[in-house]
Amino acid sequence: MTAAIAHAWQAMYPPLQSHARGWLPVGDGHEVFWEECGNPLGQPALFVHGGPGAGCTPDDRRWFDPRHYRIVLFDQRGAGRSRPQGGLEANTTDRLVGDIEALRGHLHIERWLLLGGSWGATLALAYAQRYPQHTRALVLRGVFTGTDTERCALYGANWRDLLETVAANLHSGSAPTQHAAVRRWQRWEQDLMAHELPAGAREPAAAVTPTALAAARIGVHYTRGDYFLREAELLTRAARLRDVPGTIVQGERDRVTPPATARALHRAWPGSRLILLADAGHASCHPQMAQALIEATDACIDPHHPTPQESRDERRQASL
Repeated sequence: MTAAIAHAWQAMYPPLQSHARGWLPVGDGHEVFWEECGNPLGQPALFVHGGPGAGCTPDDRRWFDPRHYRIVLFDQRGAGRSRPQGGLEANTTDRLVGDIEALRGHLHIERWLLLGGSWGATLALAYAQRYPQHTRALVLRGVFTGTDTERCALYGANWRDLLETVAANLHSGSAPTQHAAVRRWQRWEQDLMAHELPAGAREPAAAVTPTALAAARIGVHYTRGDYFLREAELLTRAARLRDVPGTIVQGERDRVTPPATARALHRAWPGSRLILLADAGHASCHPQMAQALIEATDACIDPHHPTPQESRDERRQASL
């Protein structure tokens, strides 16, 4: 781990374990994995992972003050620990929004804060625009709204032809062909992000696992389906968020989700706050980005919520 990445993790809250978890049947043969950590009586907060298809990691629990937040994570349909792994049947943005709402009801949560980056920002936006009454606030990183312009910037002018080839290879009966397609899919975003991290920070290609194959299949499925959104839908519906406060944290050097989209969303969303980071790109592990996200979730803490009051520095000091 490089010094820069280690510094980013130090900006986050200490590692913690989940205290509740399970699989929620959401229909269409899917079961969504969820977990809770932090304060069971705290303010509800949901982490929405990226991808599509990436799944959550233990570090995703660390974006919220565990003394104040009831932290909920879930793996989207087909992703991570959700079942069936890599399932594409009835796997659309609309269904994922419905899954989030089903999870909210299952956990008896009235309103929650949503944090998402990249595709996670896309899905958090789609949920909040449909259910603003259940969205207390949004914190978004590296905004992506799924427009044709954004897809061309990410995959190139001939992205549709390229995706058809990758999709065919991912579903071929040949393991070497599938593995080569997974690595090609992963390389697209990694190459765009290569300039963001210090020399040596990029890890060598790992063996292709069933989880990586599932993530690639889901990612290609969503991209081929235009992310199951109408063109510019999330921008034209942004006025629905007029009563939902939000913070958009955007790296100026982001080549995966360029800053123009964050600026457009900020203009269309009354009450949003845009934070532009001159030295950061797309990676959440950039120290400047990690610090800004932590500050954004800290700023959403309700001082009147009946949870123990303890500063972040005191919490970290106690963990040493």
